[in-house]
Amino acid sequence: MTPQRGSTDTDATPDAAPLARLRDELLEYLGAVGKHAVGKATDKLTDIADPGKLGHDGGGALAETAARAVKGENPVKALAAEKAKETKDKVVGKAKEAVGADDGGSKPGDLKAINIIEHVDIGRPLRVVYDHFTQFEEFGGFMNGVSNVTRDPEDETKTTWKVRVWPSSRSYDATVSEQVPDQRIVWSSEGSKGTTSGAVSFHVLDDELTRVAVVVEYYPSGFFEKTGNIWRAQGRRLRLDLKHFQRYVTLQSEDAEGWRGEIRDGEVVRSHEEAMEEEESEEDEQDEDEDQDEGGEEEEEEADEEADEEEEEDEDGGRRRGGRRT
Repeated sequence: MTPQRGSTDTDATPDAAPLARLRDELLEYLGAVGKHAVGKATDKLTDIADPGKLGHDGGGALAETAARAVKGENPVKALAAEKAKETKDKVVGKAKEAVGADDGGSKPGDLKAINIIEHVDIGRPLRVVYDHFTQFEEFGGFMNGVSNVTRDPEDETKTTWKVRVWPSSRSYDATVSEQVPDQRIVWSSEGSKGTTSGAVSFHVLDDELTRVAVVVEYYPSGFFEKTGNIWRAQGRRLRLDLKHFQRYVTLQSEDAEGWRGEIRDGEVVRSHEEAMEEEESEEDEQDEDEDQDEGGEEEEEEADEEADEEEEEDEDGGRRRGGRRT
């Protein structure tokens, strides 16, 4: 029988049966492959939903992403946020390792000292600059890094400093070990976030020009202080505060009444009152010497004048006697 033209019955041809079997086997294979892929995807989603099956690295971000997605957040944005958080935690961890800020805490002196050396030239006489520098209580009024300074009423070598460190503040107890008027001040300070030791010296460049040189050795303690160590924030702060001191002293029309006492080996060997009395005595002696010098000069001038007059009289008398003899 000849099949009719346009018929769709493929089984009527001799090769129809093998082609049908091949088609069925191909469809069955593709179905199996699809089921396997769906199974793997299902297992992956199950792992994401179960944080206990994830490793420490990277798993936490996926688990948090899934949790946030269940709450209705965009999965892509949630994953990006978790990855950013994870990266930030790693950076902070590396920074802590770099500065030695472990969870067990740290002690002052764990790191090597930060050496800071700065100087500034001020267009005022040496004594004026020194006297202003000894007025620590005034620093909070013109230095950005200092909140306030208070002196110990019972010990003139001790002061308490409150300084600004970023958004927070720190407190330090400072002790002056050496102070020589118009020359140098040596101190050390200790606080919960670090220790320092330093010296400031005063140098005459001209009658109206003074150089102030500061050398500080700083041992930071605490995460923020040690992180600031990396960027040398303390050096920048000292440089800026010296600039403020320069501006303040240069623009002051009145001289300050500085602390003129002397400290040696951490003890006051001459108080401010004693120093002022000695200076007044020296000024009085100097005035007396000047008066004596002036009086001696006047007496010498008077003696010279009398001698000149006597010579003139002798010359006049000689001329008169000579005239009578002729």
